[in-house]
Amino acid sequence: GPVFKMRNDPRVTRFGAFLRRSSLDELPQLFNVLKGEMSIVGPRPPLPSEIDKYEVWQRRRLSMKPGLTCLWQANGRNNVDFEKWMKLDLEYIDGWSMGMDFKILLKTIPAVLFSKGAQ
Repeated sequence: GPVFKMRNDPRVTRFGAFLRRSSLDELPQLFNVLKGEMSIVGPRPPLPSEIDKYEVWQRRRLSMKPGLTCLWQANGRNNVDFEKWMKLDLEYIDGWSMGMDFKILLKTIPAVLFSKGAQ
């Protein structure tokens, strides 16, 4: 898929790697939530360069406001391949409910605390 993260990226410092693993690098996105540009739960926002590489069926994930966390993140992030990630986003869009958001939030907490699937 279009998303690619380099393992042992030489541009990332030890502190930067810690921020990524702990998801603390995501905290500035809380401002986007407060401004109404993002939700707490929803498909993760793509980079513009990734959108150009999406297949038609993958573009449907853009129909919903992006979120800080999603099924992909709650299910192990980097342990989930791109196609499965896209399918999880569409599953979320098709089955959205407040209850689903709550379950995703509950699953995200241990995923973040224990760096499940983080690189």
